[in-house]
Amino acid sequence: MKAIALYAFCLFFAGAGIGHFLLEPFFIQAMPEWVPFRKAIVYISGVVEILLALGLFLKPTRERAGVLIAIFLVLVFPVNVYMALTPENFDLPPAALWLRLPLQVVLIWWVLKVRK
Repeated sequence: MKAIALYAFCLFFAGAGIGHFLLEPFFIQAMPEWVPFRKAIVYISGVVEILLALGLFLKPTRERAGVLIAIFLVLVFPVNVYMALTPENFDLPPAALWLRLPLQVVLIWWVLKVRK
């Protein structure tokens, strides 16, 4: 069961990283206008997510990658808060934007469990 949870998280996180390239306008819009180099940040964070998912998948780097993913999720949390506070900027229900906030805690718990 733990292996399934691990592989599911790896797929989810890699998929999120790939999404940064496929849905670039959405991810750029998710950041406030005052943030510089938004397009570069979207691409770099997408690459980081893909590499971290790969690191989590590989046993020798799993534990370190799991911790780095948890840190990454904390660092991107302000973007989710911004999105929840500005729902008019997104074609999503406001409730969905607010539900993403506790989901971040679940993702952190999940990755810390499967990294061991």
